[in-house]
Amino acid sequence: MTSLFELPQWQVLIVEDDPLVQLGLEQVLAKYAQLPIVETIDDGYLAVESALKHQPDLVLMDIGLPGIDGIETTQQIKAKLPKTKIVMLTSHTSETEVIAAFSSGAEAYCIKGGSLDGLISAIATVSQDGIYLDARVAHIALKGLQKQGKTSRLEALPNPLSEREQDVLTLLIEGLSNPEIAKRLFISPNTVKAHMRGLMTKLSASDRVQVAVKALRSGLI
Repeated sequence: MTSLFELPQWQVLIVEDDPLVQLGLEQVLAKYAQLPIVETIDDGYLAVESALKHQPDLVLMDIGLPGIDGIETTQQIKAKLPKTKIVMLTSHTSETEVIAAFSSGAEAYCIKGGSLDGLISAIATVSQDGIYLDARVAHIALKGLQKQGKTSRLEALPNPLSEREQDVLTLLIEGLSNPEIAKRLFISPNTVKAHMRGLMTKLSASDRVQVAVKALRSGLI
């Protein structure tokens, strides 16, 4: 339930050119007093100006915008306001767009038409410096990130991964489930779970998707 998510006291900028989606987002956020909307913008150039004016904590960003698209808009906002979190909220599901979104600096990627819980979970996740990727595009995006050979670095890990954690991580990126990983490595599912917990701790991740994205973005795979 959405009530279980711990949300920050954040000012929100909405960047969306579809009036119906604008209205829907405004109605959703109206239920959360801690997420006041500073402005709703329907143009990429104007969104950059609005972000610099209001310096919001969070931007809900569409990709298909007039002016400049959401990818370029995100790059420009992040260049000036690196602490502002960007949640992509879009109908685009291609590998290219997902990778471009994260490369531009976005912290989350949500697909329009999903549940309210998904959006609120994304906001809660990025507020804790996490990365959120919609499950409907996770597998495609992770494969694409691996092929791209991401070289951008996160903060240095407090502890290096063990050899077995590296093995588990590699198979996770390939899309294997915990039982499949256990079978491939000839270990028990409980042992896989233990290694997964270790990976989540070392990568400051809350789930398997975050483990994979952070590992790829930090060059561990």
